[in-house]
Amino acid sequence: MRSEWVQFARFLKRPTLPARAPLPKIMSLIAVLRLFVLDLIVMSVLLGIAGAAMSAGIDVPETALAGMEIGPAIIFAVIVIAPLVEETLFRGWLSGRPGHVLGILLAVPAGLLAAGIFTAVGGGTFANPWAGMAGAVMVGLIVALAFVFLLRRRDAMRWFKRFFPLFFWLSTLGFASVHLFNFQPGQMAMALPLVLPQFATGTMLGYLRVRYGLWSSILLHMLHNGAFISLVLLAGSAA
Repeated sequence: MRSEWVQFARFLKRPTLPARAPLPKIMSLIAVLRLFVLDLIVMSVLLGIAGAAMSAGIDVPETALAGMEIGPAIIFAVIVIAPLVEETLFRGWLSGRPGHVLGILLAVPAGLLAAGIFTAVGGGTFANPWAGMAGAVMVGLIVALAFVFLLRRRDAMRWFKRFFPLFFWLSTLGFASVHLFNFQPGQMAMALPLVLPQFATGTMLGYLRVRYGLWSSILLHMLHNGAFISLVLLAGSAA
C-alpha cells in the first residue's frame, strides 16, 4: 500500500501521461482499493477540521443534501450516475488519446443538439422531459463511443503529453469547482474551503484514470460517494 501512495505522490510532483492505460487486472483493482484507503484518511482529516471549525462557532454553509429526504433514487444518482457522468466529462479525455478527446468534445454538443430537437418536436415519448434527457444522453454516448472505436489504435497525442500537467490540474480544479453549485449562490465564496475534499479526491481520480484506466477512477468515485452518503445516512439516523 505504501508503494502505491509513494507513486501517487511522485505523480503529483510531476504528472506524466503514459501512451495508454493497461487492460484491467487484479493488481489494478488492488490499486483502487489502496487509493480508497488514502481517500478515507484524507476525508477523515478534512471532516475533523470542519467539525472543529463548527465547534468553534464558525458558520459552515450547508450542502444541497442537508435537510433533504434521501431515498433510493437520490442514492442511486449519487453513487452510480454522478460518478459515471463526472468521470466521463472531467477525466474521460485526460488520456490524451484522439478518440477520447474528440469523443468528449463532440458528444456534449451532439447531446445538447439532440435535447433541443427533442424539446422542439415535443409530444409522444419526448413529452416527458426525463425521456428527452435520456435520449440526449444516449445520442452523446453513441457519438463518444463511435470516436473511441474509430480511433482506438491511436495513443496519446504528443502535444497533449507535453501539456499534460496543465490539463491534469485544470481537470482537478474544474471538478472541485463544479461542486460549489451544491451550495446556495450567496454562499459559494464561503464554501470554497468546503470543496477541498473534492480537490483532494480529484487528484486521486486523475492519477487512477491515466495509470489504470477510466474504469478505475469511476470505481473509486463510486466508493467515495458511497462512503459519503453512508455517513450522511448515519448522521441522519442518529439525529
